[in-house]
Amino acid sequence: RHELWLPYCLTCRQAYFYPRPFCPRCFGWDVEWRQASGRGTIYTYAVQYRPQVPGIAAPYVTAIVQLEEGPRIVTNLVGVEPDPAQIRCDMPVEVTFEDMSDEISLPMFRPAART
Repeated sequence: RHELWLPYCLTCRQAYFYPRPFCPRCFGWDVEWRQASGRGTIYTYAVQYRPQVPGIAAPYVTAIVQLEEGPRIVTNLVGVEPDPAQIRCDMPVEVTFEDMSDEISLPMFRPAART
C-alpha cells in the first residue's frame, strides 16, 4: 500500500516509534495506529563505505529522520549521492518505498521535492 503508519497514544496524544503495545512516554495502553504524512527532516546521517548487508552495495546513506509527527526513525536515504557535500541535517525528506516482495515494502526517505 506504500503508506507509513505510526502508533499513536490516545492518553498523551503523541505518536511514537518503534512500535510496541504501550506508550513509552506515559506507559498508557490506549494506542491506535495513524497514518503519517511521510514528511520529515534529516536529524543525522552517515555514509556507509563498507557493505553491512548482502545485496546492498556501498556506499550508501543511513539516516535518522525526524518525522513531522514527532518520532525519529532509522532509515536509508535514497535519491541522493552518498556524498556529505550533497546532504545536510535539517534537509527536508519524504518517504518512498522499496518493494522487497509482493507483501513487503521497506520505507526509505529521499530529498523532498521542491515546491
